[in-house]
Amino acid sequence: QVQLVESGGGLVQAGGSLRLSCAASGSFFWINVMGWYRQAPGKQRELVASISRSGNTSYTDSVKGRFTISRDNAKNTAYLQMSSLKPEDTALYYCNVQATLPTWPPRNAPSWGQGTQVTVSS
Repeated sequence: QVQLVESGGGLVQAGGSLRLSCAASGSFFWINVMGWYRQAPGKQRELVASISRSGNTSYTDSVKGRFTISRDNAKNTAYLQMSSLKPEDTALYYCNVQATLPTWPPRNAPSWGQGTQVTVSS
């Protein structure tokens, strides 16, 4: 079982910044990919950014140059630094991780956080 605790959401004016954190705990060998998704009202959940264990990153086009994903493997924590925020970034942001579980044989499984609200006012 992997538990994820997200923090850092809030209300910010357009052009402002926020930093989201996602800390993983529980029973696992290691965390592989860590990612941030978001879901706005009436829209499908979309992948915003992801980072591999080795640090390779990817971003959806709408946040490139504004958002930066990073991670601390020693703390099993991912971060999403969001800058130049726009009203269209308003959504519930979810952390997702792919962990290798201590089963036999070991298997990879996804886990989701509870979500943290980001609201950007114009």
